[in-house]
Amino acid sequence: MSQNTVQWFPGHMAKTRRQIKESLPLVDAVTELLDARIPMSSRNPELSELIGAKPRIVLLNKCDLADERATEQWMRYFESTGAGVLPVDCRSGKGLSAYHSLVRKVLAQKIESNEKKGMSGKALRVMVVGIPNTGKSSFINRMSGRNRAKVADKPGVTRQNQWFAIGSGIELLDTPGVLWPKFEDPEVGDKLAFIGSVKDEILDSETMAMRLIEVLKKDYRSRLTDRYGVTVDENEEAWEILEKIGKKRGMLVRGGEIDTERTSNTLLDEYRAGRLGRITLERPE
Repeated sequence: MSQNTVQWFPGHMAKTRRQIKESLPLVDAVTELLDARIPMSSRNPELSELIGAKPRIVLLNKCDLADERATEQWMRYFESTGAGVLPVDCRSGKGLSAYHSLVRKVLAQKIESNEKKGMSGKALRVMVVGIPNTGKSSFINRMSGRNRAKVADKPGVTRQNQWFAIGSGIELLDTPGVLWPKFEDPEVGDKLAFIGSVKDEILDSETMAMRLIEVLKKDYRSRLTDRYGVTVDENEEAWEILEKIGKKRGMLVRGGEIDTERTSNTLLDEYRAGRLGRITLERPE
C-alpha cells in the first residue's frame, strides 16, 4: 500500500519547500490544518523545520468525527509545543468564531511591537498550510466568505500569492504549492486511506477494511458490536470479524457466500461518515 502512495505527489516536494520558504518572510504566523482523527499522520513532517520560530496555530479539523477525549489529549500535546490550538469543523464552521481571538493571542507580542512602532493598524498575516483533504480550502472559504481579498497591491505582498482578508485586521495567505504526509511509514498511509484521503481505486478495500478492524479492535471494539450486532473477541482474526459483519448485514452472493468486498466498502463508508461514533485512530506519544 505504501508503494502505491509514495508517488502521490511526484515532483512537488522541492518546489513546495522553496515556495513556502520564499513566502514565510511575508507572514507573522502559520496556521496548520490537521485531521482531528489522525493529527500526526495528517501533518507534514518537515513543516517545523520549514517554518522555524514562526508562531503556529493548529486547527484540529473534523473534530465532530473524532473522540472528544483524544482531541483534548491532542490539544494539550500541541499546546505543550507552544502552538495555539482549536478543535474545529470547517464545513459547518464550528469553532471558527474563536479563530480571530486566537490569532491575536498568539501574536500578542507582534501586536505590541507594531503599536510601539506606531503601526497599530497593521494587518496580521497568517500562512495557511495542510496536506490535501485536511480542509484548507474549506477553512479559507469559510473565513473569507469565498471572496478573494484585493490586498495584492500592498507593499511586500506579491501578486502571485492568494491573499484573503477575513476581518479583525487579519489576512490569510493560501499555501503556495502542496504539502505531503510522511509516506515512508506504512501506518501513516493506512490511516490516510481509512479516512478517505487516498483514492479507493488504488487500494484493495478488503485489505483496508481488515486493517481498520485491527485498529478498532484495540480501543473501539464496542463500536463494532454496537453498530453491527456482532461479538468481537480480541483474539479473533480481522477476516473473521469482517465475515461476521457481512453475514449479519445479509451481504451474501450466490451460494450463500459472504460478499466481503461489499461488506468492506460498507465498513469503510460508515466509519468515514461517523456512523461508528467518534473515533480517533492515534494518540499523542
